[in-house]
Formats: sequence, C-alpha cells, structure tokens
Amino acid sequence: MADHQHSQDSPISPEDLGDLKLGPIKEKSVGIPAVMAGFSDVVQYMNVADAAKTLFKLNQKGGIDCPGCAWPDPDDERSKLGEYCENGVKAIAEEVQKKTIDKQFFAKHSIAELIKWTDFELGKQGRITEPLMLRAGADHYEPITWRDAFQLIADELNALDSPDEAIFYTSGRTSNEAAFLYQLFVREFGTNNLPDCSNMCHESSGTGLSETVGIGKGSVTLPDIYEADLLIVMGQNPGTNHPRMLTALERCKENGGKIITINPLPEAGLMNFVNPQRPLKVFSGGTDLTDLFLQVKINGDVALLKAIMSLLWYEEKNRPGSVFDMDFIVEKTLGYEAFLDDLRKQDFNTLAEASGVARDKIKMAVEMIRKSQKIIICWAMGLTQHENGVDNVREIVNLLLLKGSIGKPGAGTCPVRGHSNVQGDRTMGIWDAPKPEFLDQLKATFGFEPPRKNGYGVVEAIKAMHNHQAHVFIAMGGNFVSATPDTNYTAQALRNCRLTAHVSTKLNRSHLVHGRQALILPCLGRTDKDTQRDGEQFVSIENSTGVVQSSKGILAPPSTKLLSEPAIVARMAMATLGEQSKVDWQLMINNYDHIRDAIEQVIPGFDNYNQQVREQGGFYLPNGARKQEFNTPSGKAHFSITKVPKNELQADEYIMMTVRSHDQFNTTIYGLNDRYRGIANERRVVMMNREDMAIAGILEKQVVNLVSNYNGKVRTARQFRVVPYDIPKRCVATYFPEANVLVPIQNIDQESKIPSSKKVVIKIVPVES
Repeated sequence: MADHQHSQDSPISPEDLGDLKLGPIKEKSVGIPAVMAGFSDVVQYMNVADAAKTLFKLNQKGGIDCPGCAWPDPDDERSKLGEYCENGVKAIAEEVQKKTIDKQFFAKHSIAELIKWTDFELGKQGRITEPLMLRAGADHYEPITWRDAFQLIADELNALDSPDEAIFYTSGRTSNEAAFLYQLFVREFGTNNLPDCSNMCHESSGTGLSETVGIGKGSVTLPDIYEADLLIVMGQNPGTNHPRMLTALERCKENGGKIITINPLPEAGLMNFVNPQRPLKVFSGGTDLTDLFLQVKINGDVALLKAIMSLLWYEEKNRPGSVFDMDFIVEKTLGYEAFLDDLRKQDFNTLAEASGVARDKIKMAVEMIRKSQKIIICWAMGLTQHENGVDNVREIVNLLLLKGSIGKPGAGTCPVRGHSNVQGDRTMGIWDAPKPEFLDQLKATFGFEPPRKNGYGVVEAIKAMHNHQAHVFIAMGGNFVSATPDTNYTAQALRNCRLTAHVSTKLNRSHLVHGRQALILPCLGRTDKDTQRDGEQFVSIENSTGVVQSSKGILAPPSTKLLSEPAIVARMAMATLGEQSKVDWQLMINNYDHIRDAIEQVIPGFDNYNQQVREQGGFYLPNGARKQEFNTPSGKAHFSITKVPKNELQADEYIMMTVRSHDQFNTTIYGLNDRYRGIANERRVVMMNREDMAIAGILEKQVVNLVSNYNGKVRTARQFRVVPYDIPKRCVATYFPEANVLVPIQNIDQESKIPSSKKVVIKIVPVES
C-alpha cells in the first residue's frame, strides 16, 4: 500500500514550466475575441445540443443561474441573444462536459500519478458519475454505495469526542436550500464549525460594513449603477472576474457618469469595453470606461483615500457646505468630529507618497468627487485580502458618508462578490459566528438547542486540523486546498484528518490531498434536472445586490448515481443523527418547498418565500442602508478612524499580490492563456516592474524562486518565470493558487481573520541554470 502522508515541504502540484509566450497587453476587452474564446470551449468540451439548450436559459428569468460569479441580472428586460459572458460560457462548458469519470478512470490512475497533473488537466477529465472512496493506505479511489458512504460519515462523526472536532466547509456555489439544510444538520449535530469561502474573500467587507452602516452587504442595486454620477472601482478586475459588470459600466457612461479606477495593474476590462451584442460598438472600437486611472501601490489604498479626503476637507473648509453633505452628516452619522480631528493630522504629501499615486492625479480625483452628488464605490479582493482589509472598507465608507452617498438612488456601497450565491450562503446561516437571534429562531422552529459558542472560520479550522484538534473535514463544494493560504501547511492539516469528504461535480486537487480515508460525493450541477419524490425541483440563489431568484436545471444528469446537494445533506443528517433528530429530513427533500417554508420561519425577509421566488426575476431582500436606515446600536452610520499601513521593505524585498488569470474562475482553470495581459502557455509567472528588473539584474523570462519569510518561517514557491509588466515599483503579481504557498497562515486581518493574500513580502531569487 502506498503512503501518501507527504512531508510538509513536498509539492502538492507540479512545478514544471511550459513554453511561456508573451504578447502585447490588450487595451480593449470582450468584443469578438471573447465570443470566439467562449464558444471554442463549447465546441471542445460540450455536446452542441446541450450547449444550445443551456445557453439560451442561462441567467434568464425562470432559467439557470450561472454557476460563475454573483453579478446581478437586469431587473428589466434581459438580452435574448445571451445574458452571459465569456467566462460564464466557460463555467457552463466546465460543468456540462461531455466526458465523464467512472471507476475505470480511478483504477487506471493512482493518487500518486494524478497529483502530478496540473489543475487544468484535472478539471478537464469530466463529471464524476458515482460515489468514490479512498481506503486507508490505498492508492486508488474505488466505488462505494451511497448507503455505505453516508454510514462511514456517520460512524466517523459519532466517534468524535466532541462535535467541535468536525469541520463543515461550504463553497459559494451551494444553493440557498442546500446551505440552509447544511447549517441545520451541523448545528443539530452540535457545532458552529461552518467555515466558508467568505472567510477568504469578502469577510472584511462584511465586518467593516456591519460596523459602519449596519449590514454586511452592499447597498446598491443594478439600476443605481446606471444612475451614478461617479463610479469608483477599487481593487477589482471585472473584465475577467465579473465581465457582465462591464455592460452596467457602459450604461453608466452613456448616461453621463464618470469612472475612476484604482488598482496596481491597468486591466483591459476597465479601460475599454467592446460590447459584442452591439454591432456599432464592435465596429467603432467600443466604449472607453475609465476616465481617470490611479495606479496605487499594493496596499496603498488607505493612504490614497485619506489623501483624497484631506483635500476634500480643505475645499469644504474654504467653501462650507459646498463639498460635504452636512445635513446628512449631522442627521444620519456619528463620529464626524473625531474623524475630522484625525484627518487634520494627516500630511497630504506623506499620504500621496505612501499611495504611490502622483499628486496631480489625486487632485483630479478630488475634483471629480467634489462635483459628484451620486457616488458608488465598487471593490473586490484587492481591498479585502489585506491585514488591514477591514480598515480599507471603513475608509470607503468614510468617503461615502462625507458626500452623503449612501441610501439614495445612484449612490452607495458595492462589494462585488466572487462566487454565485456566496452571499446567499451567509444569509442562510453558513457562518462560524451566528447571531443569537438566528439561533433563537432555529430553536423555536425545530425544537433543538443550537450551539452558542462560535466555531472555526477557515484559518482557525486549518490550524485545528493541523494541530490534531479536528479530525473530520466535510466540504460542500469547492477546492479547499487550492483556495486556502499556506498551501503546504493546509495540505498537512487535511492529511492529519481521519476522514475528508468532498461534495463535488468534477475532479480537483483537494481530492488528492486527503485524510486517512477519503470520500468523493458526486452531486448534480446547476444545469442538471433535479427530480425528487414530488417531481422536478428548483433551487434559489442570492446575487450581489440581494436579489433572490430561482434556478432550475434542464439537462439530463450525466449519471443516475448522482444526488442533489440537498439530498446529500439530508441523507448525511439522517445517517448521523438517526431517530434523535428533530427535523423531518425526508420531507425536506421530497419537495424543496418545505425547505423554503422553514427558511421563511427562521430568516427575516423571506415572507411568502415560495410565492415570491416563483415570480419572474425574484425579489429583493430588505436592506436598511439602502433606505438610510442604519442597523447599528446608535441607529446611525459611523465614521471610523484608521491607521495608514506601514509597507516597509528591505532593499531586496517586494510586495506580492495574487491575482486570477483571464482563463480562470477562482480555483477552476479554464485554460493557460491570460489573453488581456498577453501571457500564454504558463501560469508560474511573476509580473515585475521593468525598472526593478534592471536594478536586480533579472531578465525577461528568467527562472526564479519566490521566497517569503514571515516571523522566521521561510516559504518557497519554486520555478517561476519573470514577466515585465506595468506595475508599481517594488510590487509584483503572481497567479492564485500557484503562489498560495507563500501566503502565511498567521498573516491575517485580526478582525475579519481573512488571509493577507494581496500583501506578501517576498524576495526574488534567480535559479542557477
């Protein structure tokens, strides 16, 4: 029998280099090249009939919600040509692959062989068609019956000394119905150990917004974006990660709005958008989106925002009432005077230097903001994945409060969530720190006492497994080992478990980095028909603006041995809890209306859930900040005082951030070409400023190792090629997840506990040939 308990320093993914090709950086996004790229995947990986049926239903009212990003669909008429983007097509091609994986595949390919494959190769093997088990010491997965799989899970869970020794992870793709059942099972089992992907992306947004405006979600709707005078887009690359957002930005521009982009990298998707559904735009060269680009240093955002606000205050002091919305500030906020006292102490020149943005450009931004009455700030993980991620969000709110730009049409907060339904999962109770009111309603509805002690988030869960304090890991979707920080540390944590179990549609690296025993539980995808005792079912999803709508699969599943996510959760619960459970699990999965009835009883805002979700386009959840009703202890929005981060470096050090390529969605790799950045055939690259390269004597395409040293612990990412790029000096960028090995598990925002994947201090060491 093979021993897969590798050392902590052994690689869990291949380090071989491909034939790197570099081309020009694109200045325009989407257009005909995006159409061709998307449909190239359709032709290569899907059956044509399935593709046609699926794409015409994708993101349509009453259709299939895209399993990719969480960008909202239009409230009004949706495009009949296609309400989807290039990466949405690729996500569907990934899920509806014509290839399938069965027991013959795993009989042929061992774990030792598969772990040497790239993430791209693993993902393109096809849909998994039957439940699989890896026995202790074995080298190959083999089939297992669903009954035996659930019994194994039940035996391992019930053998624990405490329910807190189990970890129940959730990926953002999970539907409202599956997520609600999952947290219900976990809490009746007796723990709040419900880490989720929010802990690694927008937890800083939720923490900062809840404290300042009383709700951990954005306040804007899609029509607000159309109406804004000014959009400020920070730490985000929508052309790759949320391409349908570009249509909203285009509409804002055509309505007379302006856009300021703040980012270390100039991304094509924010510079110019060629709308492929508008022929005149295709032939005329598209729409210029960004009016002003502020190329901030990595983690220079607090300094930049303070610099902007200090100049705004100077203007306000000279012309009282002409810049700040003092009526709003007096009536709706707290902490203004203390905030202003701190702002007065800041030196503009020092702030500008810390931000890396030229003073004249900051002044241009100030003038645009001064003139604007309706301002929306959009942001993503470029702001949240820092040790000061919550402070980044607080400063965004400070600026909006000064302008009175929250809670009115065309104005507000817009954290752009990454994965479809990641926001809905939190609404459903997937959270390690649930509010007492939520637990009280669970008790009142189901009759059991849910645990009150906070559970583990992602970082705490990894540490608990690593320290042998947690022994069972169950993942509802996702690719945990690739999504998390400190890859080798996390891998060892998973290998310390007695059992790891993954609910999945296709093969990924987390199936290969496993506990003493491992299970793969194959589930239906969003596109698959879900038939239960009472007939075909649908599920529901919440998007980034708080709209809940239905999603119903239309394709025959690739195997009769697949179960839906709600059915998998219910059968786990029945096997584990047995007759002691207070929940009628079978009733829940016979007809998902029963799940939604329970959600309505437990969670505010879901009145008449089954009726509302059947309406075309769904319904909006309540959002106090949208109406200037701030659910804080004071009933008002709060100004915050933050510190400017000290980004100090030694002479041979750089600040590294991880980014996604264009051929990628989260941990799913669609291909090896980062088309907009001109990088092809290779993902192990480090993008570096040309002047820095010259100073360090590093050449284009030179092979280097990347080394981080955090509190004396040295971490190394080997075999990367250097790519000259337009990035601020002393800043570099690498792809996620290849560089996750460098992200220290200890380097987190102390409030949100989010890993600092966007600020890792590294050295670049040439590899001797």
